[in-house]
Amino acid sequence: MKILMARLNHETNTFSPVPTPLPAFSPLYGGDALAGFRGTRTALGAFIELAERAGATPITPVAAGAHPSGPVHAPAYDELTRRIIDAAPGCDAILLDLHGAMVAENTDDGEGDLLQRLRAAAPGAPIGVALDLHGNITEKMVRHADVMVGFKTYPHVDMHETGAHAGRLLWQTLTQGRRYAVCWRPLPLMSHTLRSGTQDGAMHQAVEAARAQEAAGVPAVSVFAGFSLADIAAPCVSVVATAEASARGMQAAQTAADHVAHGIWQARQDFVYPDEPLDVSLARARQMAQGASRPVLLLDHGDNCMSGGTCDTMDVLQAALALGLDGLAMGPLCDPQAVAHLFAAGVGAHVKLPLGNKQPLLQLGITKQPLPVQGVVRALSDGCYTVTGPAYTGQRFGMGRTAWLDIGPAQIVVTEQPHEPWDVGVFTCVGLEPAAQRFLLLKSRMYCRPVFGPMSEGIVECASVGVTSSNYALFPFAKVRRPVFPLDSL
Repeated sequence: MKILMARLNHETNTFSPVPTPLPAFSPLYGGDALAGFRGTRTALGAFIELAERAGATPITPVAAGAHPSGPVHAPAYDELTRRIIDAAPGCDAILLDLHGAMVAENTDDGEGDLLQRLRAAAPGAPIGVALDLHGNITEKMVRHADVMVGFKTYPHVDMHETGAHAGRLLWQTLTQGRRYAVCWRPLPLMSHTLRSGTQDGAMHQAVEAARAQEAAGVPAVSVFAGFSLADIAAPCVSVVATAEASARGMQAAQTAADHVAHGIWQARQDFVYPDEPLDVSLARARQMAQGASRPVLLLDHGDNCMSGGTCDTMDVLQAALALGLDGLAMGPLCDPQAVAHLFAAGVGAHVKLPLGNKQPLLQLGITKQPLPVQGVVRALSDGCYTVTGPAYTGQRFGMGRTAWLDIGPAQIVVTEQPHEPWDVGVFTCVGLEPAAQRFLLLKSRMYCRPVFGPMSEGIVECASVGVTSSNYALFPFAKVRRPVFPLDSL
């Protein structure tokens, strides 16, 4: 028995100026994809375990994933999807590890188009899909999948469990003759990413409601927060249920999806994140730091790398310096030009240079000026580190060449590549100790929290003007289907 299994992941911020060519995906093909993801805590890793445990043959044409950024270049989308589709004929089943919010230069529905073409290429093969909680679900995706399961955690710590869930249902189709289908309930609700954390609040309640429906017998119920920073028809919240493919089963699953969706809609205001003025946030952070023995986290959520941010906006640092904050460490800040300058100067050199704000935010009609700074180059590094925290433990990451620039009140880690602060390694790779600072300025929303949260005095979310802002008024939405909350009163 042959099972096609592939991974193709991208969360597309259509307002981001960060390009997404084929190399951004670091694709693995064939045997390299199989070897590279065997044993990993990913949905594809779970698929591989399932196939090998059952004695089936895994067919892995591609495993590819890029950090969130602008629309996927058309040649990249065409090449990666072609490899998956070409491998489909002759396979007994298909399992896909997708994101659910991919937009390419040649399609607004990257996953839906892929699933439609797969259905045509292998009409007799059941298709199971594991998706990110921030998927923008479409009618085409629902229509061309037999099984669909989404993450139930954010930060995402159940990628493997989600793949195992989808794989288990699909395996029942192959071995027990069970038939499944997908139904859904979309909502005209653009949720904010900072309101999609599953530890508490409205999203926690929605996910618990979905779990309760599964416990009551529905094969799978998933809440998708959507990814609203995409100018497509419906970058919105939805509830998806995988049902027994019978009239009774479909009715039960649709009722379950409707029930969960009703609860979400009743709590729709709780899915909206109200931006706090930056000066108010920083004043609160200064007060929090008084007498504290641990650093206060300043999270620059308007320039979040893992939502397509440029990782180079200077708003929060500029405002913090203007307010007189010191003992501050910031990083990573992506500025390849500055890195080249600092490496040419060398360790110990006194330098003056323009820093950050190098990437114009053209879709928002915003161009910022770099911040003139002067300071001392304290350390230079290759920017590589091994994760010691609870997410991606043991994995090796690189930020490109990396420099520690000391400008007095702030210590800045400057990198060649945008990078999410997954771990203290983003600082310690240049010898900077994050726990010894008064403030840590991180360009992150959620993924930094499991590591930096426990070592901090508290967290202050800081609103910069960037392509991951929670202020929808900054974004020139043209394709979004109206009316939609909160852009419209509903």
